[in-house]
Amino acid sequence: MKRILLLILAPLMTLVLTGCGYNEIQRLDEQVKAAWSQTLNQYERRAELVPKLVNSVNAYMVNERTVLTEVTEARSKVGSIQVTVDDLDNPQLMAQFAQAQDQLSSALSRLIAVSENYPQLKSDGLFRDLMTQLEGTENRIATERGRYVQAVQAYNTYIRQFPAVITAKIFGYDVLPNYGVERQEQIMRDPEVKFDVPAGANR
Repeated sequence: MKRILLLILAPLMTLVLTGCGYNEIQRLDEQVKAAWSQTLNQYERRAELVPKLVNSVNAYMVNERTVLTEVTEARSKVGSIQVTVDDLDNPQLMAQFAQAQDQLSSALSRLIAVSENYPQLKSDGLFRDLMTQLEGTENRIATERGRYVQAVQAYNTYIRQFPAVITAKIFGYDVLPNYGVERQEQIMRDPEVKFDVPAGANR
């Protein structure tokens, strides 16, 4: 009898869950996590480039120790904040992560600006290669963050709609804070990260 009841209820429950938006919530939730995972991959790639970049400029920038120290400290702070896809509903941690990443971006911008004063550095092959890699990584960060913003917006919009809003509350799915949404226009624009290299240099 129980077996027959289960056979009857199983398709009924599937129909109910599908009709109330449960499956769509799952899909959108996974989409958000996938987008954030890709964003993290690019941030990690940038963090890996920083020590190599500092080492490449160290011999040239003997009078720019303050800038190098700022970059190194910002890189260290980024490494001290561990964020995963499971932390998206932790606004405090996400805010700390965002602040650390912004500080690293600012420190790298200052380092790149200062490098303009060192023609020999700009002609160094290793430095040029690292600049090319950093430029590509910054562009991918902007692209992945833009996709993440869109994924969170789609998820948040859906779980506010009826009848999905009821399903979301029953199963504990809350609106996600959209990291980066305060700078959405900047994120969604085509990145304009450019690093000048000497004329004729191979990139």
